[in-house]
Amino acid sequence: MDLSDATQLARALGDLIRDAHQTIDQEQTPELVARVVGHLGCELRHIVNVVERLPGWEHVNLQRGIDSYLTAHGQQGDWFGIAGHGRDHEDIVNMLAGAARGWERYEPGAVDYATAAIGPDETTEVISLGLILAWSPDGAPVVIGLRGAREHTPQCEVVVLAKERPDATRTRDEISRRMREHDVYQGQVLSFEWSEHRGNDLVTFLPRPELDAAQVILPEDVLGTIERHIVEIGEHAVRLRRHGQHLKRGLLLHGPPGTGKTHTVRYLMGRMRGCTVIVMTGTAIRYVTQAAGLARRLQPAIVILEDVDLVARDRSYDEEGNPLLFSLLDAMDGVGADADVTFVLTTNRADVLERALADRPGRVDLAVEIPKPDADGRAALLRLYARDIRLEADLEPIVARTEGATASFFKELVRRAVLSAGPVLTGEHLERALDEMLDERAALTRALLGSGEREPVPFM
Repeated sequence: MDLSDATQLARALGDLIRDAHQTIDQEQTPELVARVVGHLGCELRHIVNVVERLPGWEHVNLQRGIDSYLTAHGQQGDWFGIAGHGRDHEDIVNMLAGAARGWERYEPGAVDYATAAIGPDETTEVISLGLILAWSPDGAPVVIGLRGAREHTPQCEVVVLAKERPDATRTRDEISRRMREHDVYQGQVLSFEWSEHRGNDLVTFLPRPELDAAQVILPEDVLGTIERHIVEIGEHAVRLRRHGQHLKRGLLLHGPPGTGKTHTVRYLMGRMRGCTVIVMTGTAIRYVTQAAGLARRLQPAIVILEDVDLVARDRSYDEEGNPLLFSLLDAMDGVGADADVTFVLTTNRADVLERALADRPGRVDLAVEIPKPDADGRAALLRLYARDIRLEADLEPIVARTEGATASFFKELVRRAVLSAGPVLTGEHLERALDEMLDERAALTRALLGSGEREPVPFM
């Protein structure tokens, strides 16, 4: 055998050995990795990974965005999950890499599902861990992964794997756009809450109140003033924008406890049916910046911040000021004048807020006092709360004895009277219930209802 024959034989043996290694490698490639790289047409080490992380409460919107995207651009096969130990603590890409190197035994498995609310009384299934073979907007192969929030990771995420970065990025961007088009929160009433254990993932749905104007007992034209400022501006938004006028507005409802501030807010929530409503109370107000961003996204929107005086009086952060109150004012300012967003603040102590609001004008452009009801208002409240029972009573004696009482007081008064009444509610029933509530021993009860001429009895 001459040298050339030996060289050719060596090359042939080399090719044979290389082909054998490739065959062995292909046979040994874990099924999970093979499914992904087979669709993308490149080695795992060359795959581009684009991730977008969102708050956990956006999971249902992310699912809707992906579903819409797949409907538009198609998919290859169905969703599949990942089975294997430790998957709750690993990212999708790390699981693929671990499987390829033999560090962990990850393989295709059942899809993990969770339940998410899409309304006050309606839920849907969302994928909490799954992958699907799909195509980019330009037709290139991509793999889309969806992962929900976990105990140690309060965010959900969409993962797009592709051979080229532009394909992954365009896919991610279109999913994000479709999320906004199919936003489940649009036009809903939301409670924006906070949990020290779970973070800000407690956006929940509330039923929209059903109140008509006759159920809101306020001094003459007070409700009309509020509606002109809040409702009519929204109804003329297009014309106002055309003339360069701002849409953002702030309303402060102030007055003693129990006079009907929250009741008035509930009326506005029902009156503006096309608006998204975000309700914030207590410690949740620390997330007002996020809520304001959500309101701008879902406009027309109303952000309701109840009992803001409790925030204003909190000096636990800084002796020189209140960062939480400043955050609230900054959020109100940061929404932008062109946004059809209303901030409604309620407070029992306008004096606590007045200085802060005066120092930074423009955040609140209408302050309305909700006072204790006058004689006509007290009679109207009695008739309102007794509307579901036949009322045969002279209301003047009751009205005369209840000067300074609040709406909450009358609601409880009628309830107690109805307990002892038959099919007809009489003056005697009302007088007896009133005697009980005006008893010296009921002073604390009256204070808790926001009414009464006596100081509350101290706890012993």
